[in-house]
Amino acid sequence: MATESPKHLVVKEYEDFEVREYPPLVVAETEVTGDHTEVGGEAFSRLAGYIFGKNRGAKKIAMTAPVTQTRTEGAQIEMTAPVTQTLTGEGTWRVQFMMPSQYTLETLPEPIDVRVKLREVGPRRVAALRYSGTWSQANYDEHLEKLRRAMQVAGLEAKGEPVWARYDPPFKPWFMRTNEILIDVN
Repeated sequence: MATESPKHLVVKEYEDFEVREYPPLVVAETEVTGDHTEVGGEAFSRLAGYIFGKNRGAKKIAMTAPVTQTRTEGAQIEMTAPVTQTLTGEGTWRVQFMMPSQYTLETLPEPIDVRVKLREVGPRRVAALRYSGTWSQANYDEHLEKLRRAMQVAGLEAKGEPVWARYDPPFKPWFMRTNEILIDVN
């Protein structure tokens, strides 16, 4: 069975990236403080616990992709996709799982872990750059810089922090992994 990913419309394709529109979606999210490449494991465990039944009613919820991670630096930043990671302060990241599309905030079971929150993310327009490879800081930084340069050439202005989206499990060979960097734009 295929893993659900957020639906989107490609508005414009550029040489190195594309601009997409995403409809509203519901996410489960948590915040973790630490290094960019290390916080994902702790956050993933919390969120996976929720979807595997650590919720009021012990209901199992299907896994979705990607997992997203965003640096928030104290600002409220809208996240995309299933699991995201966002920095929320000095070394604090917001990690999200998108909930399957058949759920609403009202129909999802309440998390037992108080560090897991449910919320609706509104519609957004993003610049998206897809790449493969490891989940290293260096690989992320290289592709983030590539996206920022391409956006500048295209005359697009970023709104908020980048979102790092990982689509594959850690046991998938690094050279076959699909990753994205998403940045909200006007």
